[in-house]
Amino acid sequence: MAIPAKKPSVLPGFGPSLGFTLLYLSLIVLIPLAAIFLKASVLTWEQFWKIVTDPRVVASYKLTFGASLIGASINAFFGLLVAWVLVRYDFPGKGLVDALVDLPFALPTAVAGITLTTLYAPKG
Repeated sequence: MAIPAKKPSVLPGFGPSLGFTLLYLSLIVLIPLAAIFLKASVLTWEQFWKIVTDPRVVASYKLTFGASLIGASINAFFGLLVAWVLVRYDFPGKGLVDALVDLPFALPTAVAGITLTTLYAPKG
């Protein structure tokens, strides 16, 4: 009895590229994250609580969550306003505004940062 031929993949090279991606994900994200948890696991609850409730740490929590709340509120307001205008009204330049809204979804932040650095840095 013959072994049936393997069906060709729609995405050639998917296995190696997935392995490469997971390797770098683990190197960049998972290993440092595991190191943080390992470092925290050797602390007693009293030491952990002392670190977490330090005034400088609490100030950083307030700044981070406060700035996030303000930014999210501003984005929600103006995002709903722009969405409402784009859906309800026709005006000159509507296609450009719609493209500007879609641009962050099509262009990753890192690519935009590298492009801006290349454009505005003295030596690129």
